[in-house]
Amino acid sequence: MALATLVHPTGYHVASWLHPQAQADASTSIDYYRRLAQTAERGLFDLFFIADTPAARTSNLTAFSRMPLFMNVFEPITLLSALSGATRHIGLGGTASTSFSEPYNIARQFASLDHLSQGRAAWNVVTSANDFAARNFGLDRLPAHGDRYARAREFVEVVRKLWDSWEDDAFIRDRAQGLFFDPARQHAVAHEGAHFRVNGALNIARPPQGRPVIIQAGASDTGRELAAETAEVVFGSESTLEDAIAFYRDLKGRMPKHGRDPDQLRLLAGLPVLVAGSRQEAEDMHAELQALIHPDVGRSRLAMDLEADLSGLDLDQPIPEERIPQKANFHQAYFNHIVRMIRVEKLTLRQLYLRYERGNRTIRGTAAEVADQMQEWFEAGACDGFMLLFNLLPRDMEGFVDRVVPELQRRGLMRHAYEGRTLRDHLGLARPPHPCASG
Repeated sequence: MALATLVHPTGYHVASWLHPQAQADASTSIDYYRRLAQTAERGLFDLFFIADTPAARTSNLTAFSRMPLFMNVFEPITLLSALSGATRHIGLGGTASTSFSEPYNIARQFASLDHLSQGRAAWNVVTSANDFAARNFGLDRLPAHGDRYARAREFVEVVRKLWDSWEDDAFIRDRAQGLFFDPARQHAVAHEGAHFRVNGALNIARPPQGRPVIIQAGASDTGRELAAETAEVVFGSESTLEDAIAFYRDLKGRMPKHGRDPDQLRLLAGLPVLVAGSRQEAEDMHAELQALIHPDVGRSRLAMDLEADLSGLDLDQPIPEERIPQKANFHQAYFNHIVRMIRVEKLTLRQLYLRYERGNRTIRGTAAEVADQMQEWFEAGACDGFMLLFNLLPRDMEGFVDRVVPELQRRGLMRHAYEGRTLRDHLGLARPPHPCASG
């Protein structure tokens, strides 16, 4: 199975920064991130992944001051470039928005990261999911969901063309002939589309992987279609085995119509995980973090993902039906999960924010119990591996590496050493040949 980890500074849990074991300045400490990346590499993970949004929150600051998500963080490509020198094997993935970037910049940045890391770069393609970002780039709010995905599709097309603007062996550095590159092996992009007009070539050689790995996490029908067409790694957020199997089959079943083999994509199920010496110890560790959630944070977090105004509601009463929007414009999977909890489980607002875990329930238990559930999902065809989320860092990552990884290795479900050099090697993804390769 493939293993990746999505790293938030002090951990995935919304109150992790309040825990006495959390490092106070984690979000802007390069030494801290080096330690995390090296721990994940010691665990033979495929990918170390940084999520991002190009915005700080600028309203409801009282709640966000208690939940400082993305309020003081490194820009991902800068951070991953620094981590490339502190690691040797693990893939380095980061988020960059197609709504608020230009294809040339993204193509150049990720090509550079791929060269710096000797073939370990991955780009998480997102359309962005909050209006705070939109207001940083001259808009009052995000464009409509379908419009963002139309732009994203063309954006990825242009980036791939730019990565292929040089053949693999174009830079011959032939001193005898006085040729630094072979002019015949440049293939300038001439693209004119609905959203972009690009005429030129990258000023860096084709990436070591041919193209950095493309990641996506779209849960909507539009998002799934884009993933089936373009993605090589997809993050799943289904909370039940049955839903995960259905998502896996649906996503891979869409690929042939785009001329792609289902084996060209790895689906990683999101998995918040907390391992301890006993089930009770793990439950106690989780309860300790839950107790740190402030009611302002609980209400605000639900309101953000439900895209609803929850102000003035009694914490110990259910959310009224009239407060539930008809549809989502931001995170479809999170919205659907909350609506299902409201309508099916009839939970109060307080029960909701204490129960809600952004799509995935934390697996808590011993190494054997955690490995049992991972093995069940993997062997049932629900995923090709997991995107691991650790509630408190570095504690929970270290616990997983020290306890669960050896158990997975014992069961023959995980490697004992890195066998390749690039992220594509780790994931078993073929290196794309240049479409115009000569000779």
